Amino acid sequence: MTKPTTEEKKVTKGRPKKQKATTVNETAVKEVNFLDKISGISIRPYIEENYANMGLEDYGMVLFPGTSQEEQLAAIERNGQVRYITGLDEFAPEVQNIKNPEKREAIIRKIRQVVSILEKQFKSNVIDPDDPEFWNKVEQLKPSNEKFFSEISVRCGNEPTYLKPKEDPFDLIRFMAIEAGGFPLVAKSYEDAQAMSKAPKWYLDKEEDTVSTRTEYKKLRNKAIGVLDDLYAKNPTKLLYVTKILETHSARYKKSTPIDVLYETLDEYIAGNSNEPKKGAAAQLLINTGQQDMETLKLRAIVKDASFYKFITLKPDGMLYHTKKNNMLGRNISDVVEFLKNPMNEDVLADLLSEVEEYWI
Repeated sequence: MTKPTTEEKKVTKGRPKKQKATTVNETAVKEVNFLDKISGISIRPYIEENYANMGLEDYGMVLFPGTSQEEQLAAIERNGQVRYITGLDEFAPEVQNIKNPEKREAIIRKIRQVVSILEKQFKSNVIDPDDPEFWNKVEQLKPSNEKFFSEISVRCGNEPTYLKPKEDPFDLIRFMAIEAGGFPLVAKSYEDAQAMSKAPKWYLDKEEDTVSTRTEYKKLRNKAIGVLDDLYAKNPTKLLYVTKILETHSARYKKSTPIDVLYETLDEYIAGNSNEPKKGAAAQLLINTGQQDMETLKLRAIVKDASFYKFITLKPDGMLYHTKKNNMLGRNISDVVEFLKNPMNEDVLADLLSEVEEYWI
């Protein structure tokens, strides 16, 4: 057998090596179906003890026993055409107005994925989410399909309503619609329910998200209680100032007020049973206030009580004035506090201290 020549070696060396055959499945990017990440979905009553609901909240209920409430899917009319708020409309303003192009494309992709699943289940209509003619091929899930979507509703009561979006296509529609605001009776999440000015009767409970939100509040509440305990044990005077600042009727608290009363007052404040009904906001305000220095706290308490006793008055020009000397102090409490911290205004500070502290005895 003859050995290959130098030229033959060069030719052989330059030939491409035989590639291993690959399948489309090995090279394609695998998309994760977002439904696989969903678990523990339900519509639950939102009980807020600070919002009166005919006394039902005392019994952990939002409706009278044995009753339920049903709501149809909401719709809006644009240019004479009715479009249902399904959460499955990529042309909806809330989708098209998303400024981040990557986020917008991700949401559109999710919408098409769900619509594709539902079209296959309802109409045996198989559509590729990447098809340029996607919406032209949709038969059932177009948001203007009144015949179909007018029949979609949710029924809620005092017991949780469990949704199975991975198994029931109608539950999948309800789930998407609630997240899009298609059922106004149901808040999109526990966090949204907390943030609403008027408490809803129900909220969409995604188990992991709800637990996370509740845990965040509990940690915040425990931190606020820690600040309160520290004030109670180490600095009763600061405890008095914080109470005066946070409570609406600050004038009722004096140096002679038992610290147990001050503690109970702020404990109720943290629980949302005072002038700040949102528990998370109340806890955060107490933490922020309790961390301020003594000078600032005393001046804030002085200014608040001086306003109550009319030693500081608001005039038609929108500015606060020292009533006795007619000195302009500022536009708000923060301005007045900064004014009183200025050594050049010691005479005004001395007057206010003598006027207010007389009532603190």
